Amino acid sequence: MSVKTSSNIVVLLFMFLTVSSSYNHEGNNKHYKPCKRLVLFFHNILYNGNNKANSTAAIVAAPEWGNLTILTSQFHFGDLVVFDDPITLDNNLHSSPVGRARGQYIYDAKNTFSTWLGFSFVLNSTDYHGSINFIGANPYLVNFRYISVVGGTGDFFMHRGIAPLMSDATEGQVYFRLRVDIKFYECW
Repeated sequence: MSVKTSSNIVVLLFMFLTVSSSYNHEGNNKHYKPCKRLVLFFHNILYNGNNKANSTAAIVAAPEWGNLTILTSQFHFGDLVVFDDPITLDNNLHSSPVGRARGQYIYDAKNTFSTWLGFSFVLNSTDYHGSINFIGANPYLVNFRYISVVGGTGDFFMHRGIAPLMSDATEGQVYFRLRVDIKFYECW
């Protein structure tokens, strides 16, 4: 077999693989429906040096130029915040909590406001018992973003899915409320 014939076969094989991998097979266009869905709100009140009685979050690490009561300037880069926030069924901070959101967020970008989240919803209500675990990037200037649901315990044992997050309210750098629309696509 000549070099020209071999190279022609390689080119044809490459073209075939490229076309076949980009072809939209009708049978692969599944529209998944969640097996379970919850909409919850969590309320974060950052300690600012004056609100010890009602704060639910605190800066526990900051860059050398920062401090632990005020978020750093320049996109808060390097601040690490831990939280133990109430979770409610509606957007009222004073509603009875159905659980707690516990975890951390790290301001991880030097050129925009963005955090990386790792947290759990620990639910203990008449309807649900167990935890739901979340992890992922949170470009919080985008009003509607997604975070991965990576597992759970109790009523949410081995559940996985996606949770669209929406900033529902903010008050400066001290308070924010997130609407978390949890959609489970794997339920055990």
